[in-house]
Amino acid sequence: MPDIGPIAVFGAGSWGTTFAKVLADAGREVTLWARRREVAEAIAGDRVNPDYLPDVPLPENLRSTSDPRVALDGADAVVLALPSQSLRHNLTAWRSLIDPTATLISLAKGVELGSLRRMSEVVVEVLGVPESQVAVVSGPNLAKEIAAGQPTASVIACTDHERAIAVQQACTTGYFRPYTITDVVGCELGGACKNVIALSCGMAGGLGFGDNTLATLITRGLAETSRLGVALGADPMTFAGLAGLGDLVATCSSPLSRNRTFGERLGRGETVQQALAAAHGQVAEGVKSCSAIRELALRHGVEMPITEVVHRVCHDGFDPREMAGELIGRKTKPER
Repeated sequence: MPDIGPIAVFGAGSWGTTFAKVLADAGREVTLWARRREVAEAIAGDRVNPDYLPDVPLPENLRSTSDPRVALDGADAVVLALPSQSLRHNLTAWRSLIDPTATLISLAKGVELGSLRRMSEVVVEVLGVPESQVAVVSGPNLAKEIAAGQPTASVIACTDHERAIAVQQACTTGYFRPYTITDVVGCELGGACKNVIALSCGMAGGLGFGDNTLATLITRGLAETSRLGVALGADPMTFAGLAGLGDLVATCSSPLSRNRTFGERLGRGETVQQALAAAHGQVAEGVKSCSAIRELALRHGVEMPITEVVHRVCHDGFDPREMAGELIGRKTKPER
């Protein structure tokens, strides 16, 4: 099994910076690419990311640049920590710079609008690599907690299990414990759908509903995510693990979750535009992905009522105050 050498991390947001720190703490040679030069210079000079993790010292072996050529020079692996809806555009621009044999590692959690592709599918399509060359990282990975060294576990999914193990070894630290699976479909759908369910949980919290409502949305959200996953060929057991239930609970429950806090603003009566302004540019992936996931479910004949309601709130002007009645008033049925 080949060892992974130098690693380029593209995307200096909270999670990209944190994962770059994890790799550096694991002893890897890491270069973090930031879109804005001033962020790259601050990381290089002050050893902090001033925009996203201003209180977290970054390791000395973590380099930074705003030049993709510099980041990709000699990189054995390329980590993609970019918003799901901009991944294709950026990859297309960098395609000629990426080593055709490099391991591609996706941190993005979403489904592309229009194509309805998962992120690994976008990578395969744009770069022309086999799916076995693409790994996916998912799990209960709230960036600020991991950056602070709080213990967590994660999942590395790749159809090539040996490659998954290589990525696992590259990012194992005393606080970050990755497991491996080969179910890329389930891992990616769990990561994408949990953002949508977290929006619904945030709306419920903003409306003043309590823990019973939260538990109901998490549980039924897991059920509809699993239905879609099984329809697309995922292993149903994946959704009971870290990439399913683990990620879902963290994202739906934590005030650190962008999707949860975005949903809370909607539940308190703010418009989508007001909530976007309050987020200061940080992306709540579920706002766009809910439409793609809804379309994917319709295409495969899968019922996803929570996703449907979230889409209507975010894009059709549906009032969140009507959400509970819409969901509770559905036709009664057995749980399974």
